[in-house]
Amino acid sequence: MKLIPAIDIRGGRCVRLLKGDFAKETRYDADPVELAAHYRALGARWLHVVDLDGAAAGAPANLPLVKAMRADGLRVQLGGGIRDDASLEQALEIADRVVIGSLAVTAPEHVTRWLDTYGAERFTLGFDVRIDAAGTPFVTTHGWTQTSAVTLADAIERFLPHGLVHVLCTDVDRDGALAGPNLELYADCARRWPTLAVQASGGVRDAADLAALATTGVAGAISGKALLEGRISPDEIRAYV
Repeated sequence: MKLIPAIDIRGGRCVRLLKGDFAKETRYDADPVELAAHYRALGARWLHVVDLDGAAAGAPANLPLVKAMRADGLRVQLGGGIRDDASLEQALEIADRVVIGSLAVTAPEHVTRWLDTYGAERFTLGFDVRIDAAGTPFVTTHGWTQTSAVTLADAIERFLPHGLVHVLCTDVDRDGALAGPNLELYADCARRWPTLAVQASGGVRDAADLAALATTGVAGAISGKALLEGRISPDEIRAYV
Protein backbone atom coordinates (compact mmCIF):
# COMPACT_ATOMS: atom_id res chain seq x y z
CA MET A 1 0.00 0.00 0.00
CA LYS A 2 1.22 3.47 -0.92
CA LEU A 3 0.48 6.68 0.93
CA ILE A 4 -0.69 9.39 -1.47
CA PRO A 5 -0.47 12.88 0.05
CA ALA A 6 -3.49 15.06 -0.64
CA ILE A 7 -3.50 18.80 -1.27
CA ASP A 8 -6.81 20.63 -1.56
CA ILE A 9 -6.57 24.04 -3.22
CA ARG A 10 -8.92 26.97 -2.76
CA GLY A 11 -8.01 30.53 -3.59
CA GLY A 12 -4.45 29.47 -4.36
CA ARG A 13 -3.88 28.13 -0.84
CA CYS A 14 -3.93 24.76 0.91
CA VAL A 15 -7.17 24.09 2.76
CA ARG A 16 -9.09 21.20 4.27
CA LEU A 17 -12.85 20.90 4.48
CA LEU A 18 -14.66 19.03 7.23
CA LYS A 19 -16.85 16.38 5.59
CA GLY A 20 -16.75 18.32 2.33
CA ASP A 21 -18.48 21.39 3.76
CA PHE A 22 -17.17 24.62 2.18
CA ALA A 23 -18.39 26.49 5.26
CA LYS A 24 -16.11 24.38 7.49
CA GLU A 25 -12.77 25.21 5.96
CA THR A 26 -9.37 25.16 7.65
CA ARG A 27 -6.71 27.22 5.86
CA TYR A 28 -3.04 26.36 6.14
CA ASP A 29 -0.02 28.57 5.64
CA ALA A 30 1.68 26.05 3.37
CA ASP A 31 2.20 27.09 -0.24
CA PRO A 32 0.87 24.31 -2.53
CA VAL A 33 4.00 24.23 -4.72
CA GLU A 34 6.34 24.17 -1.72
CA LEU A 35 4.24 21.51 -0.02
CA ALA A 36 4.29 19.34 -3.12
CA ALA A 37 8.09 19.67 -3.26
CA HIS A 38 8.26 18.70 0.43
CA TYR A 39 6.30 15.51 -0.18
CA ARG A 40 8.45 14.76 -3.22
CA ALA A 41 11.59 15.16 -1.10
CA LEU A 42 10.18 12.58 1.33
CA GLY A 43 9.85 10.12 -1.52
CA ALA A 44 6.29 10.61 -2.74
CA ARG A 45 5.72 9.69 -6.37
CA TRP A 46 2.01 10.56 -6.56
CA LEU A 47 -0.01 13.49 -5.29
CA HIS A 48 -3.78 13.70 -4.95
CA VAL A 49 -4.89 17.25 -5.77
CA VAL A 50 -8.44 18.59 -5.39
CA ASP A 51 -9.23 21.83 -7.18
CA LEU A 52 -11.98 23.13 -4.91
CA ASP A 53 -12.34 26.32 -6.95
CA GLY A 54 -12.88 24.16 -10.00
CA ALA A 55 -15.43 22.02 -8.20
CA ALA A 56 -17.41 25.14 -7.29
CA ALA A 57 -17.10 26.71 -10.75
CA GLY A 58 -17.79 23.57 -12.78
CA ALA A 59 -14.46 23.73 -14.65
CA PRO A 60 -10.80 23.38 -13.59
CA ALA A 61 -9.59 26.68 -12.11
CA ASN A 62 -6.04 26.00 -10.91
CA LEU A 63 -4.33 24.15 -13.75
CA PRO A 64 -1.25 26.44 -13.92
CA LEU A 65 -0.74 25.93 -10.18
CA VAL A 66 -1.13 22.16 -10.54
CA LYS A 67 1.43 22.20 -13.35
CA ALA A 68 3.89 23.99 -11.07
CA MET A 69 3.23 21.45 -8.30
CA ARG A 70 4.34 18.56 -10.49
CA ALA A 71 7.37 20.35 -11.93
CA ASP A 72 9.89 18.27 -9.98
CA GLY A 73 8.62 14.95 -11.24
CA LEU A 74 5.58 14.24 -9.08
CA ARG A 75 2.70 12.51 -10.79
CA VAL A 76 -0.67 14.06 -10.09
CA GLN A 77 -4.14 12.65 -9.69
CA LEU A 78 -6.47 15.64 -10.12
CA GLY A 79 -10.12 16.14 -9.28
CA GLY A 80 -12.49 19.09 -9.24
CA GLY A 81 -14.68 20.58 -11.96
CA ILE A 82 -14.12 17.97 -14.66
CA ARG A 83 -17.61 17.67 -16.11
CA ASP A 84 -17.40 17.78 -19.90
CA ASP A 85 -15.10 16.94 -22.79
CA ALA A 86 -13.41 20.35 -22.82
CA SER A 87 -12.56 20.36 -19.10
CA LEU A 88 -11.42 16.73 -19.28
CA GLU A 89 -8.99 17.46 -22.11
CA GLN A 90 -7.63 20.49 -20.24
CA ALA A 91 -7.07 18.39 -17.13
CA LEU A 92 -5.46 15.50 -19.02
CA GLU A 93 -2.89 17.90 -20.49
CA ILE A 94 -1.65 18.59 -16.95
CA ALA A 95 -2.53 15.58 -14.80
CA ASP A 96 -1.48 11.96 -15.10
CA ARG A 97 -4.90 10.80 -13.92
CA VAL A 98 -8.16 12.62 -13.38
CA VAL A 99 -10.74 11.90 -10.71
CA ILE A 100 -14.36 11.68 -11.79
CA GLY A 101 -16.92 11.77 -8.99
CA SER A 102 -20.63 12.60 -9.22
CA LEU A 103 -20.67 12.27 -13.01
CA ALA A 104 -19.98 8.54 -12.66
CA VAL A 105 -23.40 8.28 -10.98
CA THR A 106 -25.41 10.97 -12.75
CA ALA A 107 -24.08 10.36 -16.29
CA PRO A 108 -22.38 6.94 -16.34
CA GLU A 109 -22.68 6.61 -20.11
CA HIS A 110 -20.56 9.74 -20.46
CA VAL A 111 -17.87 8.31 -18.22
CA THR A 112 -17.81 4.92 -19.94
CA ARG A 113 -17.20 6.73 -23.23
CA TRP A 114 -14.23 8.52 -21.66
CA LEU A 115 -12.81 5.25 -20.32
CA ASP A 116 -13.14 3.70 -23.77
CA THR A 117 -11.70 6.72 -25.58
CA TYR A 118 -8.78 7.77 -23.39
CA GLY A 119 -8.02 4.51 -21.59
CA ALA A 120 -9.12 3.51 -18.10
CA GLU A 121 -5.60 4.01 -16.69
CA ARG A 122 -6.03 7.80 -17.03
CA PHE A 123 -9.01 7.83 -14.65
CA THR A 124 -9.78 7.32 -11.00
CA LEU A 125 -13.48 7.02 -10.26
CA GLY A 126 -14.21 8.63 -6.93
CA PHE A 127 -17.13 7.20 -5.01
CA ASP A 128 -17.98 9.07 -1.83
CA VAL A 129 -20.27 7.00 0.34
CA ARG A 130 -22.50 7.15 3.37
CA ILE A 131 -23.25 3.94 5.23
CA ASP A 132 -26.92 3.25 6.02
CA ALA A 133 -28.25 1.57 9.15
CA ALA A 134 -27.92 -1.85 7.50
CA GLY A 135 -24.26 -1.25 6.69
CA THR A 136 -24.74 -0.69 2.96
CA PRO A 137 -22.63 2.07 1.38
CA PHE A 138 -24.62 4.41 -0.88
CA VAL A 139 -22.88 6.87 -3.19
CA THR A 140 -23.33 10.58 -2.57
CA THR A 141 -23.34 13.25 -5.28
CA HIS A 142 -23.27 17.04 -5.70
CA GLY A 143 -20.48 17.70 -3.22
CA TRP A 144 -21.80 15.08 -0.79
CA THR A 145 -25.06 17.02 -0.34
CA GLN A 146 -27.22 14.27 -1.86
CA THR A 147 -27.21 10.55 -1.14
CA SER A 148 -28.23 8.60 -4.22
CA ALA A 149 -30.05 5.29 -4.47
CA VAL A 150 -26.95 3.78 -6.10
CA THR A 151 -24.94 1.39 -3.94
CA LEU A 152 -21.16 1.34 -4.11
CA ALA A 153 -21.30 -2.14 -5.64
CA ASP A 154 -23.66 -1.03 -8.41
CA ALA A 155 -21.53 2.05 -9.10
CA ILE A 156 -18.32 0.06 -9.44
CA GLU A 157 -19.61 -2.92 -11.36
CA ARG A 158 -21.17 -0.91 -14.19
CA PHE A 159 -17.64 0.24 -15.16
CA LEU A 160 -15.75 -3.06 -14.86
CA PRO A 161 -16.49 -4.07 -18.48
CA HIS A 162 -14.82 -0.82 -19.56
CA GLY A 163 -11.50 -1.67 -17.93
CA LEU A 164 -11.88 0.22 -14.66
CA VAL A 165 -8.62 0.08 -12.68
CA HIS A 166 -8.52 2.88 -10.09
CA VAL A 167 -11.25 3.55 -7.53
CA LEU A 168 -11.08 6.14 -4.77
CA CYS A 169 -13.57 5.45 -1.99
CA THR A 170 -14.27 8.02 0.72
CA ASP A 171 -16.40 7.51 3.81
CA VAL A 172 -17.71 11.08 3.92
CA ASP A 173 -18.64 10.96 7.59
CA ARG A 174 -14.97 10.46 8.42
CA ASP A 175 -13.36 12.81 5.91
CA GLY A 176 -11.35 15.55 7.59
CA ALA A 177 -12.61 14.43 10.99
CA LEU A 178 -9.50 12.48 12.12
CA ALA A 179 -11.87 9.76 13.31
CA GLY A 180 -9.98 6.77 11.92
CA PRO A 181 -10.58 5.04 8.58
CA ASN A 182 -13.46 2.68 7.89
CA LEU A 183 -11.38 -0.49 7.77
CA GLU A 184 -14.35 -2.78 7.23
CA LEU A 185 -15.44 -0.82 4.15
CA TYR A 186 -12.03 -0.96 2.53
CA ALA A 187 -11.38 -4.60 3.37
CA ASP A 188 -14.72 -5.44 1.74
CA CYS A 189 -13.78 -3.47 -1.39
CA ALA A 190 -10.42 -5.22 -1.71
CA ARG A 191 -12.03 -8.61 -1.18
CA ARG A 192 -14.91 -8.10 -3.63
CA TRP A 193 -12.90 -6.48 -6.43
CA PRO A 194 -9.36 -7.90 -6.30
CA THR A 195 -8.53 -6.61 -9.80
CA LEU A 196 -9.06 -2.99 -8.76
CA ALA A 197 -6.48 -0.65 -7.25
CA VAL A 198 -8.60 0.78 -4.44
CA GLN A 199 -7.57 4.00 -2.70
CA ALA A 200 -8.91 4.56 0.80
CA SER A 201 -9.79 8.09 1.87
CA GLY A 202 -11.19 9.61 5.02
CA GLY A 203 -10.25 9.51 8.68
CA VAL A 204 -6.50 8.80 8.67
CA ARG A 205 -5.05 10.10 11.95
CA ASP A 206 -1.57 8.64 12.24
CA ALA A 207 0.86 5.94 11.13
CA ALA A 208 -1.10 3.31 13.06
CA ASP A 209 -4.06 3.97 10.78
CA LEU A 210 -1.81 3.54 7.75
CA ALA A 211 -0.59 0.22 9.13
CA ALA A 212 -4.18 -0.90 9.68
CA LEU A 213 -5.19 0.13 6.15
CA ALA A 214 -2.26 -1.82 4.73
CA THR A 215 -3.79 -5.02 6.14
CA THR A 216 -7.07 -4.47 4.25
CA GLY A 217 -5.57 -5.02 0.82
CA VAL A 218 -6.11 -1.52 -0.58
CA ALA A 219 -3.53 -0.19 -3.03
CA GLY A 220 -3.37 3.33 -1.66
CA ALA A 221 -4.28 5.57 1.26
CA ILE A 222 -5.07 9.26 0.83
CA SER A 223 -4.11 11.59 3.66
CA GLY A 224 -4.30 15.35 3.82
CA LYS A 225 -5.08 16.77 7.24
CA ALA A 226 -2.95 14.35 9.26
CA LEU A 227 0.08 15.22 7.13
CA LEU A 228 -0.56 18.96 7.23
CA GLU A 229 -0.83 18.89 11.00
CA GLY A 230 2.31 16.82 11.52
CA ARG A 231 0.50 13.80 12.95
CA ILE A 232 2.61 11.52 10.76
CA SER A 233 6.36 12.03 11.02
CA PRO A 234 8.69 12.35 8.03
CA ASP A 235 10.15 8.90 8.74
CA GLU A 236 6.66 7.41 8.90
CA ILE A 237 5.75 9.12 5.62
CA ARG A 238 8.89 7.71 3.96
CA ALA A 239 7.88 4.20 5.06
CA TYR A 240 4.66 4.35 3.03
CA VAL A 241 5.24 6.65 0.05
